Amino acid sequence: MIYDLFIIGGGVNGCGIARDAAGRGLKVFLAEQGDLASGTSSASTKLIHGGLRYLEHYEFRLVREALIEREVLLSAAPHIIWPLRFVLPHHKGLRAWPILRLGLFLYDHLGGRKVLPGTRSVDLRTDVTGQPLKESFSRGYEYSDCWVEDARLVVLNARDAEARGAVIRTRTKCTSARRVNGVWELTISGQDGTEDKIRASALINAAGPWVSQVLGAVVGRNDPDKIRMVKGSHLVVDKLYDHDRCYIFQNADGRICFAIPYEQDFTLIGTTDEDHKGDPGKPQISEAETDYMLRSVSEYFKKPVTRSNLRWAYSGIRPLYDDGASKAQEATRDYVLKLDHPDGGAPLLSVFGGKITTFRKLAESAMDKIEPFFPKMGKPWTKSAALPGGDFPFADVESRIADLGQKFPFLEPGNLRRLFRAYGTDAEKMLKGAVSPADLGRRFGVLSEREVEWLKRKEWARTADDILWRRSKLGLHMAKEDQHALQSYMTPGVEAIELKHAGE
Repeated sequence: MIYDLFIIGGGVNGCGIARDAAGRGLKVFLAEQGDLASGTSSASTKLIHGGLRYLEHYEFRLVREALIEREVLLSAAPHIIWPLRFVLPHHKGLRAWPILRLGLFLYDHLGGRKVLPGTRSVDLRTDVTGQPLKESFSRGYEYSDCWVEDARLVVLNARDAEARGAVIRTRTKCTSARRVNGVWELTISGQDGTEDKIRASALINAAGPWVSQVLGAVVGRNDPDKIRMVKGSHLVVDKLYDHDRCYIFQNADGRICFAIPYEQDFTLIGTTDEDHKGDPGKPQISEAETDYMLRSVSEYFKKPVTRSNLRWAYSGIRPLYDDGASKAQEATRDYVLKLDHPDGGAPLLSVFGGKITTFRKLAESAMDKIEPFFPKMGKPWTKSAALPGGDFPFADVESRIADLGQKFPFLEPGNLRRLFRAYGTDAEKMLKGAVSPADLGRRFGVLSEREVEWLKRKEWARTADDILWRRSKLGLHMAKEDQHALQSYMTPGVEAIELKHAGE
């Protein structure tokens, strides 16, 4: 069998392309060397946003495309994506008030906003959002963006791709790719060392931070295109305030820092921009990054945020196209698609950069690039298609949660909400037939055996970390004994070891 597309990389771009291509009738094989979203795609700030600060770098096309995508993605996956309001306090001596207002006016109108509310002025002396801030901040603006469960977004794209005929193979590394007689001949290797040979008409390199390594070590190119690896780190601290709004703070060095309500009991702080050298699979937050973020938010909050507040940290690599920008924060976040098609040779498309917000448009652009090689493939279709579990209006979230509670009244309200927010309308399918907690099997804290088996069967989960730090963030909430019990269940016969935090 010859596949139409072989895709290297199971992050948001690879899975988004696989979904789009499979939905157009192409035969797709995707190989991911680790777990889905185990790299960059689970280490984001979890935002579907236009990128307000990109306006300063005149990236108007990128911002417009991202702003439009906010509402497209909100409609496609309202269970894992929802609106957030961000408060931007005015800081004397930094960006002037009229400049902020102009930027937010553009932000409100560039993307044809229809659903999300627009910008409003905030009197921080009287508004609830001003209470945690120092008294020197008296006014600000509040605007809209969206939150996303980033790793779940990747998994849902992979599920939809598989449902449309794609083969999704995790923990499988592509070790060799060569053009032979007009097609790609590829060697893949599983974790047990078993090798298989695959043939495909076209190869898509969506390996993220490994994209240049794939071009060199796997494809065999002597002059692979270079990426600029920019590390972004985040801190999770004890909850800093009680309201549901987020903050975007201006730093004296021109960068910005977010403070976002996270997992009910915490606040997410991020992010940094540092050039990264070395292994793209093992980014580590530095002491300097930690100090920088703590110092940045403490400039705004009345109560200083210190290391005693820390509960978790993670880092990821942005695989940006090397555009020669002098500073890491100035390197373009736009995506670059490079097509390599020697005369008579099978095409190779390499993906550089991109934002999680624009993954769907990136996939459409990738399809445009390869369309000449597959003239019979279908037309664009993803703009109006729901992802698994997202087949309902986002305005109906609360009523859907209430309906689920009526059907399964034995579920604790907090866990009921968690299940719907994770699985949407698929939660009912997962719980089908259960009339009591006992019907859900063994317990691992709030996790049930029924849910774990769903994640193994439907979502490629193989280890405890897959579940605790990517399919969910329950590792922040579960007792260590429950985490070790889950680990033993996932890998029977293996002595429990200390569970790692994803991204550390």
